[in-house]
Amino acid sequence: MLIAQLSDIHAAPDNDNLVRLHKVIDWLRGIQPDLLVVSGDLTDEGWHEGYRAIDTELKRLACPVRMLPGNADDKTVMCASLADFAHRDPTQALHFSEYIKGVPVIGVDVTIAGASGGDIRPHLAWLETALGAYPQPAMIFLHQHLFPSGIAPLDNAMCEGADALKQLLARLPFPPLALCCGHVHRAMCATVAGIPAYSCGSICPANPLMLEPQTIPAVTDPAGILIHTLHHDACVSHFVSV
Repeated sequence: MLIAQLSDIHAAPDNDNLVRLHKVIDWLRGIQPDLLVVSGDLTDEGWHEGYRAIDTELKRLACPVRMLPGNADDKTVMCASLADFAHRDPTQALHFSEYIKGVPVIGVDVTIAGASGGDIRPHLAWLETALGAYPQPAMIFLHQHLFPSGIAPLDNAMCEGADALKQLLARLPFPPLALCCGHVHRAMCATVAGIPAYSCGSICPANPLMLEPQTIPAVTDPAGILIHTLHHDACVSHFVSV
């Protein structure tokens, strides 16, 4: 099972992020993933045409595509513009939970209307039920990061509820294979309750690695994605620059 993850396109009329996405899709067509997960922030300012253009790009892949909203997304416009969300209620969390090619894949919409940060706590009951439906480890996706990046402005807008999530994970018979997010616009890895946690690089230009407020390093990162390879309940995740 090969899961591709891309995040943070932030398409807008005045940037070239759709061009960057096109190149990423060209690359993905070469490896033919079994599933693509888009972990939020598709457009800026609720750009209707941007959602439709992204949908057209994603349909160039032969695999299923699952999406989550990010803090920059307008869920009402998203549901009106994307066929996969046509029958969803934009006032509700846009979670997904599916068994795809022998692997449970769960997406948790942790966004908060009008806020940059997220919160997983209101969705833990749903998540526990979703995880309990599968007698094996799952891949979990969300938008905001659950572990501190060390970049203060971004950590002020991370996902709240990591401690409550850890309590849930500790009582599971099958801990998740990985927790996968976006939002930071940088590739990162850490652990949450001993579980691998990954931040996918962004399609849009990356944020600087600003670990000290007075130091802003140059940004040289190209568009970045994650490739998760799964075999016999084991996951290896590859950071790929395009």
